[in-house]
Amino acid sequence: MIKTVLLNKQEGTTRTGGTELIEVWRTETDSVLWLDICDEEASSEQKLLRSFGIHRLAIQDAMRLRHPPKIEPFDDYVFLLMRGLDAATEGVEFKVVQLALFVSERFLITRHNKPALSTDWLTAEITSNQELTHNSPAELALMLSNKLVRRYVDILLELEPRLDHLEDIMFESSNDGILAELTGYKSRLRHLARIANYHLHIATELRKYEITIFPKKLKHEIMDLYEQIERSRSLAALYYEVATDLTDGYLALASHRLNSVMKVLTIITVIFVPLTFLAGIYGMNFSNMPELGTHNGYFIVLGVMFVAAVVQLIFFRRRGWL
Repeated sequence: MIKTVLLNKQEGTTRTGGTELIEVWRTETDSVLWLDICDEEASSEQKLLRSFGIHRLAIQDAMRLRHPPKIEPFDDYVFLLMRGLDAATEGVEFKVVQLALFVSERFLITRHNKPALSTDWLTAEITSNQELTHNSPAELALMLSNKLVRRYVDILLELEPRLDHLEDIMFESSNDGILAELTGYKSRLRHLARIANYHLHIATELRKYEITIFPKKLKHEIMDLYEQIERSRSLAALYYEVATDLTDGYLALASHRLNSVMKVLTIITVIFVPLTFLAGIYGMNFSNMPELGTHNGYFIVLGVMFVAAVVQLIFFRRRGWL
């Protein structure tokens, strides 16, 4: 699907449509074009991007299903490759969508292979706010990037109450589902931290103000983007440490419970060893065993076994093992 938004700065108007607005944009030198490409046929997409002078290597990177986020300046445009959350993501069990941005003085081209909430949000903002018709493609790109990054912060903040709840219940019950959930969180948080590090490199490059398409007058917007990325990175690192600590605590509690069980079983075994020894001796039934002829021998042996068990229990209690 191809969607276009034509912003006329002089008239303060916004028009939305398809590829027909591209020719209108070429004739209106004071207009800004936003071209959004989603899940389009590869050959037609390449042809369309080449018509804007996009380098073939940048097109290849943009169309790859997996490529690390990056920033790459060209002569008359800047190529940004970012990794956002797909439209179905609601929590830390997320899926990503690769979002490519080509930013020049007169156009902004976005390309993604799945629906992206950030592009839908920007469309709604442009159509509802007439002031945005005066924004440059660089400003629109920063708005889009900021919205993309804020979704990471939102899902990370939603994770904190769940980690607090897991910390409470892990002391009350032993459940392997808790360990599995924490392990899953650690994997996802490590992934989030890696994405944030890539995005942080992009924001750092923009903060150098060496790219003319992103001039110094946009320093506040760039700083806000940098802060949101840094916040997502620090939150992912913090919650990863929390999940790691909870995992270690759960394993320590599980080990402690296991040790308690093993202690009880060991004490029971120790108590029954002498009893088993006595039962084994008098269960051999040799004909010349003098105790076999004792009238009260059975009761005497039972008494000895009972006393031995009681003495051991008293000993274990005094030592604090019970």
